[in-house]
Amino acid sequence: MNQFIKWLLSLVFIGIAGLAVYTLAMLNWSYGSGERAGYVQKFSNRGYICKTWEGELAMVSMPGTMSEKFLFTVREDAVAQKINANLGKKVALKYQQHIGLPTTCFGDTEYFVSDITVLDE
Repeated sequence: MNQFIKWLLSLVFIGIAGLAVYTLAMLNWSYGSGERAGYVQKFSNRGYICKTWEGELAMVSMPGTMSEKFLFTVREDAVAQKINANLGKKVALKYQQHIGLPTTCFGDTEYFVSDITVLDE
């Protein structure tokens, strides 16, 4: 019986270590990257335990057309402060896409914004 408990604990430890390595790899490896331009129309700090900045960018291709929404997550407080300071202005958000994260504790979306540039209108 003692041997079985050791084997079971080893299996659990290997599983937890594997999940940690996988999560770290998915956070550091970017599936895609790019920029999106538009107006930030929603931006809030959300979550019960894991607080993340979640936002919504309204992208307008031509005046008078319906806007497309780009949902994004910000993990760095410095970037979140820059976005808050430029609400209502046309901005370009530089992002990286991280797919396959095992939990929403890192953000509600797979698009993580790393920088913001204010655009001339």
